Amino acid sequence: MMAFNPAPAAGALIAWRDARLPVRPLDPAIAPQTEAEAALVQYVVAQRRGALPIGGFKIGATGVRMQQYLGIDHPCGGFMAAGDIHPSGVALPYARFRNVAVECELAVRLGQDLPVAPITADAVRGAVADLFAAIEIVENRYGTPPIGDVKEIGTPVLVADQFYHTACVLSAPLAAWRGLDLLAIQGRSMMNGVQRDAGHGRDLLGDPMRGLAWLAGSDLAAAFGGLRAGHVVMLGSVTPPVWVEGPCEICMDFDALPQVMLTFN
Repeated sequence: MMAFNPAPAAGALIAWRDARLPVRPLDPAIAPQTEAEAALVQYVVAQRRGALPIGGFKIGATGVRMQQYLGIDHPCGGFMAAGDIHPSGVALPYARFRNVAVECELAVRLGQDLPVAPITADAVRGAVADLFAAIEIVENRYGTPPIGDVKEIGTPVLVADQFYHTACVLSAPLAAWRGLDLLAIQGRSMMNGVQRDAGHGRDLLGDPMRGLAWLAGSDLAAAFGGLRAGHVVMLGSVTPPVWVEGPCEICMDFDALPQVMLTFN
């Protein structure tokens, strides 16, 4: 069997995104068939985009409600370019995005490297320096609203295309987070001052750190040479996405964490 060549799939995904066209099922001759192959495609995309070294990773489908929403029963991830990680208060042009939504997330910044290897949620906490409230900006690039033609496109292609990711916004960091009950902490999605949804840290695989442990041993981490000190990792959304229909003010508010704000103008 010939080794998988990720370059043609990466080229197709880049061309579709640059042309602002929906991603469609890839030709089986070039499509990744597994999430391990999809991770290799991501690396080539990052390389061609000049995004190496990356700024970190997003993890999706870590919440029960998110898994039900997407019809995907396990975590998936994507790289984040450093230039797509923004501070709270940023204003971004709404017209820049396509079929855009925001997600209410917890994120961390690593204080030490995590090699590609199995690790427990308890053990992985020691690598975390800072905790953030975060907004992930996602796009449906995959067809029929709201989430696209997931079954037709296939999970490996979704993963190859960074699993809906386009950017993120981080609150001010909280270094003294270890006394917080991350299972009980509640996050609320606000749009124009109105609460749209809410969820808890325990909604993320039962413990937000389980997503980080999954990522550390994943094919995605392996494709990028492991998790590094300084990487930002989005641990997943405690609610389904809130779809954005025009310019607005977004706030994600987690107990005991600084708020994170975003303006679409």
